[in-house]
Amino acid sequence: MKITLVSVATALVFLMGVHGHPQPQKDFDLQRFAGKWYRVGLAYDSPGFVPYRDKLRVSMGMLTPQTNGNVNLTMWSQRILFNVHWTLPCCFRLPSDDSCLQCSSGCRSKLYTYEKTATPGAFTYFSTRHNKEKDITVVETNYNQYALVLKHKNMDREYTQVALYGRSQKLKPDVLQKFRDFATSQGFPKDAIMTPTLTENCPPSKHKTRRTS
Repeated sequence: MKITLVSVATALVFLMGVHGHPQPQKDFDLQRFAGKWYRVGLAYDSPGFVPYRDKLRVSMGMLTPQTNGNVNLTMWSQRILFNVHWTLPCCFRLPSDDSCLQCSSGCRSKLYTYEKTATPGAFTYFSTRHNKEKDITVVETNYNQYALVLKHKNMDREYTQVALYGRSQKLKPDVLQKFRDFATSQGFPKDAIMTPTLTENCPPSKHKTRRTS
């Protein structure tokens, strides 16, 4: 047991780098990273998001590299049905990914453009809603099963999120534990480390995509 704990601790130190900041995947290969991913884990501790944790669903993304080194990411997510008796249109801003969740069920899509940096595996994108640049770092991936991705933004205070992506909606227990260990190493409490409910029929066979920031 001691060997296991030491191994986990050593791996986390390696991921965080010598300065205590998570480093991108070594020798990151964007072409191998491209394709379909599911967001199957999220660590986020914003107080405003607490009431909606149990409503979070697995979302699917399609990552497409561009010739200039940037990346287009199309994300599909299930809308949340807050109250079937509501008749007026409404929108809840989800701080974890700048989404607008409608008060009805269904599937919606968003298109993000991540700009490359001088460091492979590290990207930025500008949120017009927050008027802030946000950092995206692919901390670890084996390309064919899972990826740990860190999102950082600095507003009135620093916000950090850790997301676990999988090539399928279900990942092995050891991968889920790796995600929880890494999120814990970033200071997230256990109740802020979530594995969303599986989703079905999202995206549907026919869908429309809109660009978002």
